[in-house]
Amino acid sequence: MLSRKLKEMGVVGAGGAGFPTYVKASSPVEFVLANGAECEPLLHKDAEIMQHFPAEILSGMQAMIEATGARKGYFGIKEKNRAAIQAIEPEARARGVEMVLLGDFYPSGDEFELVYTATGRLIPAAGIPLQVGCVVNNVETLYNVHWAARDVPVTRKFVSVSGAVRRPKSFWVPVGTRFGDLIEICGGATVDDFGLFVSGIMMGTLTFDPDEVVTKTTAGLIVLPREHYLVERKSRPVAAMNRIGKSACDQCSYCTEFCPRYLLGYDVQPHKVMRTLGFTLSGKALWNQWADLCCACGLCTLYACPEDLFPKEACDQAKAEMRAAGFRYKQPHPPQVHPMKEFRRVPLALLRKRLKVDEYECDTPYEPIDWKPARVRLPLSQHVGKPASAVVQPGDRVKRGDCVARVAEDQLGTNIHASIDGKVRTVAETYIEIEA
Repeated sequence: MLSRKLKEMGVVGAGGAGFPTYVKASSPVEFVLANGAECEPLLHKDAEIMQHFPAEILSGMQAMIEATGARKGYFGIKEKNRAAIQAIEPEARARGVEMVLLGDFYPSGDEFELVYTATGRLIPAAGIPLQVGCVVNNVETLYNVHWAARDVPVTRKFVSVSGAVRRPKSFWVPVGTRFGDLIEICGGATVDDFGLFVSGIMMGTLTFDPDEVVTKTTAGLIVLPREHYLVERKSRPVAAMNRIGKSACDQCSYCTEFCPRYLLGYDVQPHKVMRTLGFTLSGKALWNQWADLCCACGLCTLYACPEDLFPKEACDQAKAEMRAAGFRYKQPHPPQVHPMKEFRRVPLALLRKRLKVDEYECDTPYEPIDWKPARVRLPLSQHVGKPASAVVQPGDRVKRGDCVARVAEDQLGTNIHASIDGKVRTVAETYIEIEA
């Protein structure tokens, strides 16, 4: 059974939060959607993996279609990625999968957007694609499904590295490889002091630590100078973000008017959430509720706000406060697409200009390297659900592909496998370190 193999082989969503794929494989649906949209600025790894591994991706998609009993498959891909389309299209046609060509907009890779574009269906507020008969998988996830069906576990990650590096490129590395190694593979950074955006400028995280490691969900690195506009904004303390928002927000509502979820018909209104920054003893709970359906795409903070404020971060805080209070917002009406939706799309070219990263936009061509790190560190929580529990001890010898941590049968999560041959050096509460 495919779902059992996917759990055993450690397959999780490779393009997002890391939801265990075996759950999707065991869910009867009408449609299986492949997500190859990849709309984060400067990240091009999905375009590269589609161009170079189309047969494996469509084989994984076919396996998901058969496992779920879906009657049709849709393949979402940006129309601009002509080389990837030429590679994918024959494989898709042979399996009866319909191509869905997307514009170069942000965030066309959002699963709510993709489901609506491909099927015309709107996922219920606070819902999941399964509720409208759909399963959505990132293209690298489908590549991993192909190999898991053949008993090959997830031990490598496909990443792209761009920005202030000498040779931007895409390549495979063992899971657990240091970020510093990725930069070395690309010839080193072109600046002495830099920040690392992990998995994207818009929805990714910022770190300054080259010893952090690649996980099953790492899409890649964007290296930017320490003094860059985006690094400075992302580094600002939350208290400072709130203080600026409280004093400067003039309620223009641009953050709401450009919100992709609002335009799809969901009750997300960041400009109202910004009002929470001005209330202390009253009113906060009233305005917090307009953040609950936010997808944290970052468009409000990094594109829409003319004052350079932080509505996305205000929404993050509001959601955290509501979760702590046990509150979930229930939209009282079904979603209905805004009549101006198609006219308020944000082209990637304009977004890159707004973010001041146009100079770093370039191809990241695939290079088939065989990187052998001296050691890897495998976090025990690389997925949604229960962290895996180590099944090895310090001093144990392991081969690449050996299972080193497991999740119980009745728990949500997936197993973790050694990504290199070597000796287990450390078994800690949150990670396993293997030395080559």
